[in-house]
Amino acid sequence: MASIQLDPNAPEFTRRYPNLADPRLGAATLATSDDFFAEMARMLNPEPAVFIPGKYDTNGKWMDGWESRRKRVNGYDWCVLKLARAGVIKGVDIDTSHFTGNYPPAASLEGAYLAQGAPDAHTAWTEILPSVNLQGNSHHYHAVGSSQAFTHLRLNIYPDGGVARLRVYGQPQANWAEADRQQLFDLIAMENGGYVVAANNQHFGPASNMLMPGCASAMMHQSLPGIVEKIEVDTCHFKGNYPDGCMIQAANVVGGTDSSLVTQSMFWPVLLGEQKLQMDHQHYYAEQISKLGPVTHIRFNMFPDGGVSRLRLWSRLA
Repeated sequence: MASIQLDPNAPEFTRRYPNLADPRLGAATLATSDDFFAEMARMLNPEPAVFIPGKYDTNGKWMDGWESRRKRVNGYDWCVLKLARAGVIKGVDIDTSHFTGNYPPAASLEGAYLAQGAPDAHTAWTEILPSVNLQGNSHHYHAVGSSQAFTHLRLNIYPDGGVARLRVYGQPQANWAEADRQQLFDLIAMENGGYVVAANNQHFGPASNMLMPGCASAMMHQSLPGIVEKIEVDTCHFKGNYPDGCMIQAANVVGGTDSSLVTQSMFWPVLLGEQKLQMDHQHYYAEQISKLGPVTHIRFNMFPDGGVSRLRLWSRLA
């Protein structure tokens, strides 16, 4: 199994918050001024962009991203996308990997919040990232300071060119006030606002993969306090490299910062005692869960090492 190369220069927001422009969570491109050379949907692909020498299509060299034609008139190109969830944007990565002589010199981002429907000519857009300079074959990380939630974004490139990937890191917003208090929610799920606080080893894949939807040692933050009633530990596709066992600790944390929790978490009470795991198997626990009351954070420990595809904590809102 090949190791996953995480960018050591990426800022903290790329590790803490989910990518709200991830199509696996429901994000999608909706409209563009031009994507003659490379269709807009490629820009959201979750995999890193690739370059395939000698690959051409009917419009020229195949590129892994969104690429517009050279403009012969004044103006600029744009692409509108729907985020997977309404969310407060914390930072973005405008990635021009493999675009060298055909990258845009500059780009900006605007956001809009729509309770329903898609943007149209009457949509009011709010600038969330003013025009910034771009370079070829590079990641461009920019923090976003707005506290407003958005459902849609518009990426503007000046005047044209290609963007390999757009990542939009943010805190999903959900209307928990109207949620059924008796219903169980997976409160560490990425789409519900859960995120990874810290992990001691991510050599073969980011720990945040465990919080993704669908089939497929870390500490996680729940989207809000919950009483855990059911736990799922899924080792799907892990056969020769699944952990021998696992254990979960939990706590209701008030105050402090994420970085201050790593050492504290070693002493948190046990939510789920050590359990034996099987390869390529979904493990469910209910009676084995300790009654700790509402918790906000959990520490997932696996022994001695290995891979887990998904972790879910089905909880009642506290």
